[in-house]
Amino acid sequence: MTTMTRLESPLRFDRLAMMLSGLCVVHCIASAVFFAMLSAVGGLLVDPIFHEIGLTIAIALGVIGLGRGAMQHGYLWPLAVGSLGLGMMAGAMTLPHDTGLMEGGEAFWTIVGVGVLAFGHDLNRRADA
Repeated sequence: MTTMTRLESPLRFDRLAMMLSGLCVVHCIASAVFFAMLSAVGGLLVDPIFHEIGLTIAIALGVIGLGRGAMQHGYLWPLAVGSLGLGMMAGAMTLPHDTGLMEGGEAFWTIVGVGVLAFGHDLNRRADA
């Protein structure tokens, strides 16, 4: 029987992915509030490349954390829920870029997708425990 290092632990990936999900929600809400207060402001955090990089990291962590968990414990429900969240986040990127929370729907659907993804990681974490 082999022992996993702390970095290889599926729980570590799920916790990291859940933390990233939380940071994404904070970013989306903070951006919406920021733009509501200062409508003429642009910057790095609202640049589409920032969102594309964030989605790429979320997909990578989802594949590693959720995929490894499904292979280890055999439950596909966390993988399915997490994949739905990633799909919602990817779909939100096709919407017009928002300057407010409900304007084009991008921020709203990103936040919903992040929540669904975090729920998938939580299910995965619970199945591993």
